[in-house]
Parts: sequence; structure tokens; C-alpha cells
Amino acid sequence: MTVMLGVPQVRIGANPLSGVAGGAASLAGRPTSGSQPGLLDTFGRVATDLRISLTDKCNLRCTYCMPAEGLPFQPADKLMQRDEIVRLARLATERLGVRQVRFTGGEPLLRKDLVEIIRDVAALDARPEISLTTNAIGLSGRAAALADAGLDRVNVSLDSICPETFALITRRPFLDRVLKGIDSLGEAGIGHTKINAVLIPGVNDFEGPDLLEWALAGGHQLRFIEQMPLDADHIWDRDVMITAAEMRRRLSERFDLTPDEAPRDGAPAELYQVRLRGAAPDSPSLGTVGIIASVTEAFCDDCRRTRLTAEGAVRSCLFSHTETDLLGPMRAGADDDTVADLWRAAMWAKPSGHQMSAAGFQQPDRPMSAIGG
Repeated sequence: MTVMLGVPQVRIGANPLSGVAGGAASLAGRPTSGSQPGLLDTFGRVATDLRISLTDKCNLRCTYCMPAEGLPFQPADKLMQRDEIVRLARLATERLGVRQVRFTGGEPLLRKDLVEIIRDVAALDARPEISLTTNAIGLSGRAAALADAGLDRVNVSLDSICPETFALITRRPFLDRVLKGIDSLGEAGIGHTKINAVLIPGVNDFEGPDLLEWALAGGHQLRFIEQMPLDADHIWDRDVMITAAEMRRRLSERFDLTPDEAPRDGAPAELYQVRLRGAAPDSPSLGTVGIIASVTEAFCDDCRRTRLTAEGAVRSCLFSHTETDLLGPMRAGADDDTVADLWRAAMWAKPSGHQMSAAGFQQPDRPMSAIGG
């Protein structure tokens, strides 16, 4: 995977909006180090949630993400090193208003220095909330160390609790390791685990109610995610995907869903209180379930996320076709002001939305594993 081919390289001293998504935006009013400190865009949104990809490698081969044979991964020297990750996290939290940092991949547990990275970020003066998105393979042996380092919460990607279905989707027979990893979080004192699931037509779409029942029993918040056009094989088909409306219909065969009254506050998931079907409206809720309808009920108007790929490039949108390189300027000697301004410029030019419903929408060349969730 030749990640940087076709990706704009921002040179120190060059117009930082050149080649960035929405690069026609005028420099007039663009936030700089001497004005607006946050990651503001031209639509008034401010990014406070940073997703940092630590690697493009993964030990699963999920059918909606990677080909069976995998992908050519980036060499280690092309990826951000520990000190570079921490420097960018420091700039984000101390200068750019970021309050949440989530480490993603690929699979972030494949980074041998993950515990040290989290410890360093937890020690920042403007300490953010620190979370991890993982497939939980290998988590059981590291959960205690991650908690001690400062990890606050974890999102686990899990599409099925049926061993056969899990193996069919991931092409790996590792469900027992995933479940062991999830159990280890409670033992380590990391609560409020979120489970992320994608429903695939004809594969696990009928398992949604069972998965929700399992999550509620374990005290986890399940979040169903619409399948997005981020697969390496480019076989995503909007006409057959399981939509948010269909998810609610299928869950309603066993449960009553009531919209949660708490403000969404920029979160990607729409939450619902869950009760058994036919239960009295005033009966206690069994918990909540979230639905992330990125395709059919887009929430771009309140997007508050900024992303760094494992190669240190800013993506203002998950579906961007362009990136702004921060790692190259950093390694060339750029100071903090320069790097922060490049980051501000990239987010200033953020498009209004992903335009998946527009004619001519083109899927990004890079799959989710190479971008970071």
C-alpha cells in the first residue's frame, strides 16, 4: 500500500491550504497561533476529539475491511514514533483545544510501546480523556498495565458472539481471545466498555438482538455501525447494506427502544434506552444501545473529530481524498507554531460533509485499516 502517493505534501513556508481538502478556501480569517487556538473550520465546527492511528497492521482480516491476503503495510520508519505521537498529542491538547484522544489502528495493541505512549499522554499538562479502539486480541495480558498507564475506556470491535460467524467475518478463529480480553477490562478497573458491531447482510444481520442481549447482560454499551465504503476491495454496496432504520426494526422484534434524553453533544452514536418488548414505559431501562448511521442519517453538521494517520498526516474527514503531512515538517525541524498552524489550516478547509448521498461520490483509496477509525 503506497500510502503517500497522491497525498499532498505540505512544505514549510508554503501556503498550508494548498492541496488540502477544500483548499480553495481563502486564507482570510484562517485561525493561526495568534488568534483562534482551536481547530475551527469554515462551517463553525471545532474539533475536540482526536483519533490517532498507531499502525496500519491488523491481526484480523475482516471481510468489510481487508482482503483475505492482507495488505502491504508501511515500514516502521514511515510511522510516527513514540516521541512524535506524544508531541502531536501535546500540541493538540495544550494549543488546539483537544479534550479526547483515542488510539486506533489497524490494531493498536500491535504497538509494543502502547503502554508507554498512553503513559506519556496521560502525563501531559492538559491531560485528555484517553481511549482505545481495539479488536481485544491480546488485551487480556495488557489490560492491567494499560489501566495503570492511564487508559480511561475502551471500544472493542466485535460483530458476533457466535464462533462460526466470528470466524467467517474475521477469517480468524479468535473469538475466545476477544471475549477474554473484554473480561479483563473489568478486572483491570476499566469500566463502561463500548462494543462496536457491523451488521452484514446474510452473515450476521439476524444476530443483532442476541448481541444486544449479551452486551446488556455484561454491562457494556453496544453500538451498531452502518457499513461504510472503506473496504480495501471496494465492494461496498449501499443498496444492500443494513441501514439504521433496519437495525431499529430488527431490534424492536425483541426490545422497545426509546430515544435517550441526554444531549448527543457531537457523539457519532444516537442512543436509545432499551427495555424488553412490551414492558411498561416506566419500567427500569436495561441499558442503552447506540446506532451510528454514518451513511443514511449523517451527522456531519456536528462533527468534532480530527484524525492523524499512522504516518502523521491530518485527515479532516474520514472520507477525505487528501491529507496534510505533519510528520515530514516535524522531522525537517518545524517548530510547534508551524506544525500547529498546518494542523489548523487542514481543519479550516474541512468540507461540509462526506457527500455519500451525492452523485459521483468516490470511495477513498485508503481502507479503514490504513486511516484509523
